[in-house]
Amino acid sequence: MAASHTARRLIDIGANLTDPMFKGIYNGSQKHVSDLTDVIKRSVAYGLQKIVITGGSLEDSESALALAKTDDMLYSTVGCHPTRCLEFEAYEDADKYIAQLIQLVDNNRDKVVAVGECGLDYDRLHFCPKEQQLKYFIKQLSVSEATGLPLFLHCRNAATDLAQVLRNNRHKFSGGVVHSFDGTLEEAKEFMRLGLYIGINGCSLKTESNLEVAAELPIDRLMIETDSPWCEVKASHAGARHITTLFQSRKKEKFETGCQVKGRNEPSNCVQILEILAAIKKRSIDELADVLYENTVKLFFSAGTNNGR
Repeated sequence: MAASHTARRLIDIGANLTDPMFKGIYNGSQKHVSDLTDVIKRSVAYGLQKIVITGGSLEDSESALALAKTDDMLYSTVGCHPTRCLEFEAYEDADKYIAQLIQLVDNNRDKVVAVGECGLDYDRLHFCPKEQQLKYFIKQLSVSEATGLPLFLHCRNAATDLAQVLRNNRHKFSGGVVHSFDGTLEEAKEFMRLGLYIGINGCSLKTESNLEVAAELPIDRLMIETDSPWCEVKASHAGARHITTLFQSRKKEKFETGCQVKGRNEPSNCVQILEILAAIKKRSIDELADVLYENTVKLFFSAGTNNGR
C-alpha cells in the first residue's frame, strides 16, 4: 500500500454495510465468515475517514444506525428507498412511519447525517408503482423539513420527475446529493441548480458517455461513494482503464482473510473512483481528494450541525 493513500482523506457517502454479504451470506447461504471488521480496517488503510451507511426503510435505518454506533467513523442515513415505498401502506399509518423516521433522527443527531435513501426509481416499477413512489417521496421531504438534514437521493430513469418534485418543494430541504448518478449532463445541471451535489460511483462511470458527463461536472459539486456491495468498477467499464490501485480478491467460495471478495464492492474502492475522476478531469489526485472531502464535510458534517466533527 502506497503511503500516499493514508495521507488522503476520503469519505464514502453511501455504503450498504448492513447487507448480509458483509456477514458472508449470499442469497441466504453462508459462504464465508463475517468480515465487516476487516472491510472497515481496509477502508482506513486507504484513506477513508468516514463512511455513511445507507438506510433503505424504517427497519433498515434502525439497523444502519445500530451499526454506525459501533465505530466513530461510521454514520447513517434515515429514510425509505423508492422501491420499498409500499411499506408506508403496509404500516398502520403512513404519518406514523414518517414520525418514527423523524424520531430516529432527533434521538441520534450525533450519527444520522441525511434523510434517505429516498427518491424515484422508474426502472423497477414492479417493486413499487410510480404513483406511490411520488406520494411517499413527497412525504419524506417533510422529514428533511422537520430535521434540517440534507437529502440522500436515489434517481433511476426519473430525473425529470425528481427535479420537478424538488422544485415544487424547495422550501422543505436545505441541500442534498443525488447519489449513484448516471444521467445526462443537463440532468446533472438541473440538480445542481437546485443546490444539490452529485454522487459518483462505479455505476456512474460505466460507459464513455458516463465519463464525458463526469468530466464536465464541477469538482466543487461532486462527492464519491461505493454503494457497496453493489456498483463496483468492473473490468468491462470504460472507467476501469484509469484505475491504478488494484486489490487482491478471491471468489466468495474461496474466501481468504486480507483479500476482497470478488464481485462484492466495499468502501476501500473509493480510491478507484477518485483515480478515475482525477484522470478524466486531468487534476491532481490529492488536490481532487481534498476538494471532494471538503464538499462532503460541508454538506453532512458542518459545524452548524450536531454531527459536525
